[in-house]
Amino acid sequence: MATIALIGYGEVGRILGEDLRARGETVVAFDLKLNDERAQALRDHAATHGITLAAAHGQAIRGADLIVSAVTASQAVPVAQACAPGLKRGAFFLDFNSASPGAKCRAAEIVNAAGGRYVEGAVMTSVPPYRIQVPLLLGGPDAAALEPMLSSLGFAPKVASEQLGVASATKMCRSVMIKGLEAMVIESFTAARHYGVEDAVIASLKETFPAIDWEKQAAYFFQRVIEHGRRRSEEVREVAQTVREAGLEPWSAAGTAERRAWVADLADGGLFGERGTTGFARSADWRTEADRILDHVKKKSD
Repeated sequence: MATIALIGYGEVGRILGEDLRARGETVVAFDLKLNDERAQALRDHAATHGITLAAAHGQAIRGADLIVSAVTASQAVPVAQACAPGLKRGAFFLDFNSASPGAKCRAAEIVNAAGGRYVEGAVMTSVPPYRIQVPLLLGGPDAAALEPMLSSLGFAPKVASEQLGVASATKMCRSVMIKGLEAMVIESFTAARHYGVEDAVIASLKETFPAIDWEKQAAYFFQRVIEHGRRRSEEVREVAQTVREAGLEPWSAAGTAERRAWVADLADGGLFGERGTTGFARSADWRTEADRILDHVKKKSD
């Protein structure tokens, strides 16, 4: 039995909290959203699943054997800074965030200097379908020591390297492709819808890539980008930073981040419906969302 602190109680944090509590673990969570109008939904979720909510980083991690940082990408280093003063000596700090290798190394310096044991985690696919069993690459000198604990808690970890940055680089370079494909489908299919050639485009793609159900894939891509565009645009900016750290100009990754941020702006403006409602971004047909985008663009140009 371990005391586990979750820093970040968004979609990923709530899923981890649910699964850890289902195994009987003690879970304490903190999220900055507990200080604004979104707090009640988080409090309701925590009460349902027996998760203790803390009022601050330090309160959440007090006495914790394992801290899991699952926040937005830009907050990976600030969370390490906020947690460092209160870390139990020898406690594991698992950085679940989609941050660049450089950011992970900076966070590691902060945590290790405070007496913690930093381990980078690279989540290799979308969390919801797999939940706590999502494929997870670990990295850093303490990765091998943490792996058995994570396995016993229900995670699906695999040590990538004892060198920090390797696990994150693997995830980020993959994300250039995966996140880029999502943005490209939205751009390609929406433009094709404008010209009335979407069926021809999909038929051509199916001929080239017969294993992919492009209708189903497009609906999923539209949904995920609309629902999580803000958070994932931040993640792709970290992907772009990873490419920069390799000495390359991230033309593709930077464009992907901007497309995602643009869709997030539309979603925040209510173009796809009211967040939290049954119909928000849940269309089985990507054409519905593409038409909304095209109508918006047309009205803006008129």
